Amino acid sequence: MDIVNQLISTYASFFDWAMWNEVLTDPVSWGFIGTLVVLEGLLSADNALVLAVMVKHLPKEQQKKALTYGLFGAYFFRFLFIGLGMWLINFWWIKVLGAAYLAWLVIKQFWLKSDEEDLSGVKKEGWLIRTFGIFWGTVISVELMDLAFSVDSILAAFAVSDKVWILLLGGMLGILMMRTVAKLFLALIEKVPELENTAFILIGIIAIKMFLSVFGIEIGHVLFFSIIILAFVITFIVHYFNNKQGGHDHVA
Repeated sequence: MDIVNQLISTYASFFDWAMWNEVLTDPVSWGFIGTLVVLEGLLSADNALVLAVMVKHLPKEQQKKALTYGLFGAYFFRFLFIGLGMWLINFWWIKVLGAAYLAWLVIKQFWLKSDEEDLSGVKKEGWLIRTFGIFWGTVISVELMDLAFSVDSILAAFAVSDKVWILLLGGMLGILMMRTVAKLFLALIEKVPELENTAFILIGIIAIKMFLSVFGIEIGHVLFFSIIILAFVITFIVHYFNNKQGGHDHVA
């Protein structure tokens, strides 16, 4: 019963307007929300492309509808998992597992990266399509893909902050950005490809932050935001020199 009461209390706090007011008037909270939104935007730009490919076999009018239903599902599951996560994150071993998973994402990005992108659409002979029909089978496939994408985002969010409203706002805005301005982030990553690696470097920093919290060591707000700003500054400096070197090579 304690678990149920704690979950109910967490979900009830979503509607605590005093907490809402506290978050909206706190610059540090907006710093965390902004961090989550930018991080989610960078990490999910490719995810949005995958979702677009997944619905490409549908008629034009149904493509938008399938993605819209998927958007509502993404919000529901994010709401659900943030509530559950607020309870689970109290266990030290969950933090260790979360930090290990985020570290694995970094290792996979830098050392186990595959050159082949899997952008295949939904298989029309798949059991979801056979069971629910082409449209609803596709919607369910999009929902399942959203769930998979949410794991990375939610774990990263819990490492950044443990305040309900920050997690909720950051997560919801991140989902909205993935579906609405994904093209902008894709274009940005295309122009500054180093940003993709920066996102995973930040994931690594966030993994360290989560792991240190197991031992009661907290990275201060000023230091955390300074690291993030420094990472982006270094990214653009590296991009500038890469472009300059590439220009010289082209001339030569």
